[in-house]
Amino acid sequence: MFFLTGSAHGQQVANYSFGKAGAKSYEHFSFWALENKRGEITYSYGKVGKEIELTYLGTDTLNGEPCFKVQFPNQHVLYIIPKGLSLKVIDGEGKYSKHFRWQYEGPVDGVGTFCDACAEDEKAAMKLIRKHFMK
Repeated sequence: MFFLTGSAHGQQVANYSFGKAGAKSYEHFSFWALENKRGEITYSYGKVGKEIELTYLGTDTLNGEPCFKVQFPNQHVLYIIPKGLSLKVIDGEGKYSKHFRWQYEGPVDGVGTFCDACAEDEKAAMKLIRKHFMK
């Protein structure tokens, strides 16, 4: 049995990333649930980690695979397909395709701060995705 860690305000977040934090090619998604409902989705990228809020467009099917869609402020749409414990993220044109893995947010070797709202492991993160974004 696994559980999501939640803050006192009922917030939970599943973080997924591609690449190494601080690198130019780094990309990161945060999927939030607030008071047991779907919350915001943010995307950040690059060394600085510029954050962009995305719009949830609902569930869909792409090439026979269940997914959900997100839209950037510039109208670009990505399809997010849960695959095992990771997320396959692609666009409709086939120009963008990456596998994002759950990202641990918290202390490493005793250094750093614990994230109360963060999913405690990759199973809990995927449970949050399936419960709040795939329905």
